[in-house]
Amino acid sequence: MSATVRGRVLRLAALLGICTVLVVGGAAYLWQLRAIAGHLAEGDVTTGTYIQDPRLADEAADALLHGTGHDAERDADHDADHVVDPSALPTTRGGTAAQDAPAPQDVPAPQDVPAPQDGGVTPFGASGAGGGAGGGAGAAPILRAETATAVESTVGALFSPGDDGDPEHHCSASVVHSPGGSLIATAAHCVYTWGFRTNLAFAPGYRDGNLPYGVWVPTRIDIDPRWSEDADPDHDVAFIRVRRPGHPGARLEDLTGGAPIAFRSALPAPAQLLGYSNTGEEALTCRNTARAAGPTQVRFDCAGFPNGTSGGPLRTAAGVLIGVIGGRDGGGDDATSYSSRFGDDVEALYERSAAT
Repeated sequence: MSATVRGRVLRLAALLGICTVLVVGGAAYLWQLRAIAGHLAEGDVTTGTYIQDPRLADEAADALLHGTGHDAERDADHDADHVVDPSALPTTRGGTAAQDAPAPQDVPAPQDVPAPQDGGVTPFGASGAGGGAGGGAGAAPILRAETATAVESTVGALFSPGDDGDPEHHCSASVVHSPGGSLIATAAHCVYTWGFRTNLAFAPGYRDGNLPYGVWVPTRIDIDPRWSEDADPDHDVAFIRVRRPGHPGARLEDLTGGAPIAFRSALPAPAQLLGYSNTGEEALTCRNTARAAGPTQVRFDCAGFPNGTSGGPLRTAAGVLIGVIGGRDGGGDDATSYSSRFGDDVEALYERSAAT
């Protein structure tokens, strides 16, 4: 075989090899897109509302309760819901048992956090000013998130069981006080990408595979239409009404309590950020200062909040919800987390979702 012919054969073989890789890779990508699309619904994009299909919700709960994501030997010691006694777990609520929670009252009026007296706030739980923008010369190094030492009953992992390409729990969420007693807050990008996710399941107080307060699934999801239209980072907030399969009439707040929510809060203010990484089995937490990042965003400087913490709550020192991880840059980077500012638009979204 001449050198010319040999060269052509080698080039043809290389081209065929490249085409094969592209075809196989493309087929795998299309298969993944098909799997993702199988867990999406259009909902009402004009209002930003999706009424959950009960059958799909029950399937998500069943997949979480009985799927391969839990240690079978450990789960065999649990009841049918794999629920452990909350009194056996350390908790940050007023008592060790869920029953210690006060009965929910009427929805509190929007709250305003008092403005700081000296134009700045020293982070609580830290000895100096927070790092990043606003820290100024000589500011202390950026803090790092730590594993929460106790179960926070109102904060949990948001799961999406199935072959949608995401880890078992892809986001975080928290219980917010509402008249119906079963409302959670998270980021809009956790529930809507090309469509509303139909395979969501919320596990409050999740820790090391334990589900101390059961599994709760959506009945209704509400987002701002500006998120579904063009993923506007100033509207990266979602509220989800939930129910507990197999427990008709159960109210989430009766088990976990619920955080009050505030709008138009004065900043800067001492705050706490919480969330679950998508590979972690325990919540991460950090206390520092929440600061305004322009008129529509809030920033919180603390390293160590990776993927999966999106939707986690940003709360004041008094435990009032003023943000969720999301917004700018999909929630930030390793050093800084962001939230859409809770203003008039988020207040209207909350009132729409919380209405009974």
